[in-house]
Amino acid sequence: MSRRFLVLGLITAAGCVPNDEKAKQQRAGAAPPAAGQAAADPPLTAVFSDAFDRSELGADWNATSNVWKIENGRLCGRGARNHGVWLKRRLPVNARIEFEATSASPDGDLKVEVWGDGRSHATGVSYTNATSYVVIFGGWKNQFHVLARIDEHAPNRPEVKLSPEGTDVRTRRVQANQTYRFKIERTDGKTVRWMVDDIDILSFTDPQPLAGEGHEHFGFNDWEVPVCFDNLRVTPLDGR
Repeated sequence: MSRRFLVLGLITAAGCVPNDEKAKQQRAGAAPPAAGQAAADPPLTAVFSDAFDRSELGADWNATSNVWKIENGRLCGRGARNHGVWLKRRLPVNARIEFEATSASPDGDLKVEVWGDGRSHATGVSYTNATSYVVIFGGWKNQFHVLARIDEHAPNRPEVKLSPEGTDVRTRRVQANQTYRFKIERTDGKTVRWMVDDIDILSFTDPQPLAGEGHEHFGFNDWEVPVCFDNLRVTPLDGR
């Protein structure tokens, strides 16, 4: 498969959204917009934090797989196969999401979803029908960092090609058992910016932003490797 490798610096990929017709087809294949319980989730109007210092996941979360557990004060999962766990708060259009993430595998593959519907999950082997922006750190056995829109396999997805000789977090492969500090934010209603350990990884300006009903939730996700997340902090931002 031909891919455009984006390797250096902060990368703005405004042209990496499907055309209108393809976007319609992708939306048609996605899970239905948020309804029922997800639509009734309370809006996030103040900072929400979760340190996972308890034994059970609790009522603030909607797990779409039983692999998600609290282990030693962290939210952990393995083999979720894109059946994530969603925070039951509705994000504003503009928000900042911060957390710590650790993979126990040399394959890396740390994954989250932002501005999704709060209840859906993959319905096949390939996750082509997400309702969110899918953020993947060290995906495809530590080959790419990816910030995808709806289809994580889209040939025009924004991505960074990783290298064994990479010298910083932007291009280096994810290290097993190393904890990384993620920050994902949108401040202008259309640009999703992703940083790890205060280093810009990818930035994506979307001419058709995912926002409003069906695109108001954050979730942790996973494919196969053992992963853990901790110290979540979600901040609503002015201008929403």
